[in-house]
Amino acid sequence: MPKFSVIIPLYNKEEFVKGSINSVLNQSFSDFELIIINDASTDASFQKAQEITDSRIQIIEHSKNKGLPASRNTGIKMAKADYIAFLDADDLWKPTYLEKILVLISAYPEASLFATKYEVLLSNSKVIEHDFKEIKFDNHGIITNFFESNLNQSIFYPSCLCVEKKVFNEIGLYNESINYSEDVDFNIRSQAVYKFAYFNEALVTYLRNSQNQITQNGLVGKTIPDYDFYEKKFNKRSDIKKYLDFQRYTKAKQCKLSGEKERYNKLVSKINFNNLTSKQVFLLKSPSVVLQIITKFKLFLLKSGIEVNSY
Repeated sequence: MPKFSVIIPLYNKEEFVKGSINSVLNQSFSDFELIIINDASTDASFQKAQEITDSRIQIIEHSKNKGLPASRNTGIKMAKADYIAFLDADDLWKPTYLEKILVLISAYPEASLFATKYEVLLSNSKVIEHDFKEIKFDNHGIITNFFESNLNQSIFYPSCLCVEKKVFNEIGLYNESINYSEDVDFNIRSQAVYKFAYFNEALVTYLRNSQNQITQNGLVGKTIPDYDFYEKKFNKRSDIKKYLDFQRYTKAKQCKLSGEKERYNKLVSKINFNNLTSKQVFLLKSPSVVLQIITKFKLFLLKSGIEVNSY
């Protein structure tokens, strides 16, 4: 049985998938299986993936497009290893990613969730690495409170995450009814229960298409996590309430930009504004034209390799 099962969900990433696959095959720690789930891609993604041959690779095809959570779940169900690592088909691992995850597993047997820091690759080839002041150790350690540490730029992305398989057996798989922020939903459920070990070294390259990421297109047609459900479930956890309000804030801004007034009002009505910074409150209450100007300015800065936020 391999030490790791690596899962790559694949949908229309023909330009990037071979790089992602090779970044797994080039790992310094080689005891893994690689499960690629082709989610009914309509471009040449499947063919590109097939061009790489390695006995550790298994490609599974969905007969119809089911979405990212379902693709991850298919991989989880097929996984043989006790530890499952995820990589999106347009991201890259540094060669020592799995090696350093194994260090975390050995050093922190009490943990069931593991991740590393990341770098952001912009479309103009510039690289950004964030300085997470919330992380109090230089090398690696336990994140004592995920929710308090993620009230600003996220300290990890899905491609940084490795999960002990028992976590899925006990709290369930990814929620397939959610098609936006499904990783947030899983993080709430898992981080509320399990300990989280973190390697403070950028071992993942996250590809950020600046135009798509910074331009807020609203949530039309998107199903997001049920923040109200989690607020009731964890009603005695002020840290989770603050995290939920931060998530409501980010989604409400998107709704304002796209003119979704009803959804905006619903999200804002549940926010305790004491959980937001003064800058965040200002942005939430600003006219949409102000948000549009700020968004365009952020895009301009991002193209120059400068990332600013309201956190």
